[in-house]
Amino acid sequence: MPDTFLDENKPANRFARAREAQAVALLEDYVEMIGDLSAELGEARVADIAERMHVSQPTATKSIARLKREGLATSRPYRGVFLTDEGARLADRVRDRHRTVVAFLIRMGVPEDIAELDAEGIEHHVSQVTLSAFEAVLNCKT
Repeated sequence: MPDTFLDENKPANRFARAREAQAVALLEDYVEMIGDLSAELGEARVADIAERMHVSQPTATKSIARLKREGLATSRPYRGVFLTDEGARLADRVRDRHRTVVAFLIRMGVPEDIAELDAEGIEHHVSQVTLSAFEAVLNCKT
């Protein structure tokens, strides 16, 4: 008899996968934000992260703690939050996915401001197969 948790046809398992995907998307947003703030300000302070993510400082602190547990970020007392090499690579990948999705949506006729908003959700859930297809469309001369 198959393990119920592994049965993809069971709704509860799809929901569990969706929740996990959402948790990963949240981490990716934080990594991207820390990278952006570090590039802009030299470091990413919890207060700045919370403000830009539109969350409370305790919520940002909790997410940053998870990033640290995952080996994606470090922090220093009375200083900001910094990405590890692995965290910086992840931020670059997320940023590249975002740019590709935005460019694809614009190519399909979506206005730039809407493409930017829509890409925020799509970028975390798009498969590599789909992303490669987007890139192929973008590289075609039409």
